[in-house]
Amino acid sequence: MLHDFLWQQNVHLAGECLHHPFVRGLADGTLDPETFKHYVAQDAFFLNAFAAARSQDMATFTHFCELLNGVLWELQLHADYARELKIELDRVQPHPAVAAYTDFLLATAGQREPGETLAAMTPCMRLYGYLGTELAQRVGTKNPY
Repeated sequence: MLHDFLWQQNVHLAGECLHHPFVRGLADGTLDPETFKHYVAQDAFFLNAFAAARSQDMATFTHFCELLNGVLWELQLHADYARELKIELDRVQPHPAVAAYTDFLLATAGQREPGETLAAMTPCMRLYGYLGTELAQRVGTKNPY
């Protein structure tokens, strides 16, 4: 499939993300708590944009429902973090990069076919899945993140 081909052509970029200071800090538990709070707030803002997807047939609707169930679970996790870390998610001002991506997703969902919306969402989901899988193998039990 096209997404598998594109992933294989760019997996080295995902691997480079593992060396980003934010990801390394998550992995070894040294990430500044304020940076983590900022991440939770920005990611919650971003995840809310996923709800804008539309469907034209049952198969597409099913795929979007599965995605949205995952988004709902993650938003619930962020709500738990927000309570614990005293983050006011309803007052989040998106970082320009987050705003640009969510604007892109909303425009795609509103003006394009559902397949294009999925294509617009896939790189982020694939990268997060990859990073999560890799970090899960490296994170110790005493890691606060």
